[in-house]
Amino acid sequence: MSTLEMAAVVISFLAIWLTARRSLFCWPLNLLACALYFKLFLDVRLYADMVLQAVFGVGILYGWIVWSRERRDTGAVVVMPMSRPKALAGLALGAFGAVAIGWFTSRHTDAALPWMDATLSAFSLVAQYWTARRHRENWLLWIVVDVVYVGMFLYKGLLPTAGLYAVMIGLAVIGYRDWRRPSAASEGERPAVPPTA
Repeated sequence: MSTLEMAAVVISFLAIWLTARRSLFCWPLNLLACALYFKLFLDVRLYADMVLQAVFGVGILYGWIVWSRERRDTGAVVVMPMSRPKALAGLALGAFGAVAIGWFTSRHTDAALPWMDATLSAFSLVAQYWTARRHRENWLLWIVVDVVYVGMFLYKGLLPTAGLYAVMIGLAVIGYRDWRRPSAASEGERPAVPPTA
C-alpha cells in the first residue's frame, strides 16, 4: 500500500460516485484518477492497464464534452437508449481488442498478466465509451469488468485498489438503478433524479 495508491483510490471513488449521480464534476476527478493509476500500473508492470489510463484520459475529455453539450435546459444529463446491434458491436470490438492487446503484450513486454490485463483493458474502453454516450448498459459491463479486476488486484497485492473495485461494483449497481429512472427524460418528462452539477 502506497500513498499514490491511496490517493488514486479515494479520487476514483469520488469520481465514480459522481458519475452515478450524473454530475459533470465526475470528469475532472476521473482525469486525475487516470493520471495517478497510470503511474501506479507502470510501477507494478500492468502495462495494458497503464496504457488504458492514457486512453481513458482521451475518453474522459470526450465524455466531458458530450455530457456538457447534451444536457437538458434543467441541467440534467439525459440517459440514451442503446440498441442491441450497437451493444453486440461494442462487445465484439472489446473481444477483438483483448486478443490484439493480449497478443502484443504477451510477446513484446514483461507484462505480469498480459491476457487478463488486456481483456479487462479492452472491455473497460467499451464501458467508458458507453458511459460517455450516456448508455445505462455501461454499468452492467462495469460490474462484470470490476468483479474480475478485484481478483487481479488481489493477486497483485494491490489491496486498497481491490477494495476500491469491490466498492465500485456496488456503485455500478446504484448507477444502473439510478440511470434506469431518468429514461422518461428522453421522452420529454421531468428527470426522476435531480442533477448534481
